Amino acid sequence: MPFSLFYTPMRRHHDHGRPHHHPHPADEHPDHETIRSGGGREIKVVRRVLDANDRMAEANRRLFAAHHIFVLNVMSSPGSGKTTVLMRTLEALMPELRCAVIVGDICSTLDADRLSVSGAPVVQVNTDEFGGDCHLAAHVIERASAELPLDDLDVLIVENVGNLVCPAEFDIGEDRRVVILSTTEGEEKPIKYPLMFRLCQATLLNKIDLLPYLDYDRQLAVDNIRQIHPDMAIFELSAKTGEGFAPWLAWLREAISAKQSA
Repeated sequence: MPFSLFYTPMRRHHDHGRPHHHPHPADEHPDHETIRSGGGREIKVVRRVLDANDRMAEANRRLFAAHHIFVLNVMSSPGSGKTTVLMRTLEALMPELRCAVIVGDICSTLDADRLSVSGAPVVQVNTDEFGGDCHLAAHVIERASAELPLDDLDVLIVENVGNLVCPAEFDIGEDRRVVILSTTEGEEKPIKYPLMFRLCQATLLNKIDLLPYLDYDRQLAVDNIRQIHPDMAIFELSAKTGEGFAPWLAWLREAISAKQSA
């Protein structure tokens, strides 16, 4: 059974153009500068919330490097087939590599329960206690990692909360970022959500087994990805049938090997 973890949010929501800062305990004194308007009114300009997250992400990166753990951040919209892709990926990697998973969801342990069948340690993070945040931040990964046997791991996979916007903004200390785009979502997603595709190193175009039944232009989808990220690695595959998994797994194994030999 997966271990469930309470979640403390680090949000970057806006109200009338002013960022709300919810500091992590490690960031009790957020950096800010004070300026004065023409009328002498004092205004505090709070530095961007992501500064605190970036500092924690670097601490995570050092922690994982010290344990020689490769960290993969997997992101997508809900319903892309992310969990099924990860189930097949874990099946292929284990027992050659010792893997663990951190699963982010607003509520439920459904995905974590499915992934735990692989035998990999799984930590579930639910965000509904604090308003249902749509991403995992670096300090949450730090807390979840404390529940894992880091000395006995080679690979940590983070299944981020289903969302094509917020997760892209939060560095968690990962080595590689991957976005899953399914054929049922439409070809325009890379154009509508460019940051996600700009910051990831690979796109998995999933559910190609459904192409005969969809009005879907796979070449247009690829062209849209290339428009945002010309050098993006793109793997067309089916998590249901296993078609196309070999190139994806080869890319992933090469990335893992590069980290372990560094």
